[in-house]
Amino acid sequence: MQKKVFYIELLRVVAAIAVIAIHVLGPYRYIVGDIPVSDWLSAISINGASRWAVPVFIMITGALMLSDTRSFSASYFVKRRVMKVFVPFVIWSVFYAVLAAISLQNVNWSETVQRLMQFPVEETYYHLGFFYYFLPLYLLIPILRPMAQQKSPDAYNALLAIWLGLYTARLMGMDLGLVEDFVLYGGYLMLGYALHKYEAPFKLLFFIGVLALVATEYTAISQSVSKGSYTSAGWFSYKTVNTVLIATMVFVLCKRWAENVSEKWQKRITAVSRHSLGIYLIHPIFLWPLREANMVFGMAWLSIPLVTLAVFALSYWASVGLSRWRVTAWLVP
Repeated sequence: MQKKVFYIELLRVVAAIAVIAIHVLGPYRYIVGDIPVSDWLSAISINGASRWAVPVFIMITGALMLSDTRSFSASYFVKRRVMKVFVPFVIWSVFYAVLAAISLQNVNWSETVQRLMQFPVEETYYHLGFFYYFLPLYLLIPILRPMAQQKSPDAYNALLAIWLGLYTARLMGMDLGLVEDFVLYGGYLMLGYALHKYEAPFKLLFFIGVLALVATEYTAISQSVSKGSYTSAGWFSYKTVNTVLIATMVFVLCKRWAENVSEKWQKRITAVSRHSLGIYLIHPIFLWPLREANMVFGMAWLSIPLVTLAVFALSYWASVGLSRWRVTAWLVP
């Protein structure tokens, strides 16, 4: 197994864990005053330290698809890449529209109907919003791939620099309107390829990433404390330069750390990585009872990571189970 391949598998696993953590801590953010301040601040801190997860998933896609040197086939791309994600997304959207109607008190089928009617423009469950800005990015692959693979990287690097400038402007309040998601998330495709293709200055990027993380945490926590309610002050967005820098740090950190992982652990992590999308699609099922019962645990600095790991393990085994049956294997690609 090549190291450059394995670190991608490692990134998938750590990103899946971080995404689950974001969803585990969700209810903690808005109950200030009902839980100890230490638990509330712990939840905000873990949230800020996990925001890189979604960008890293997009960066992985860019690293793999833009570095593919095979001749581009539109039919193959649509059948084997786009539809492999799109079809499960549609089926799970219907499933979660049904789940949204079920509570511990009653069943409200009108909620399902309403969510399905809004499905073309709005997710039926909170974690599915990712696909509304991820799937359109496939349109950029045939455009960016030849640019990325040119002998001279000047044009590619210039475009990436422009994108980074837009991320900075977004943190300062700029709004790109209807094309914002498409443009800014597209930058993560390019960044992922660049970090995959070239050896980046690890120490510098790590240092800058740590500074960005500290600034992110400080701004969000201080603003929340002064306001008396949860606010990220715009710093927890996936589309701001601080998150780009943190995601870059995590990417190069995993790339470096992967060099020291034993072959036995490479196999184990790779086995889990193959189910990263399944884990992402399934994990809200195991969070549903906690959210319906309004359950939040004390010692959030410890309970949030523990619940995250428990949900991750359950989701992994559920994905493994579905993958072993031909009828359901396509639901967890």
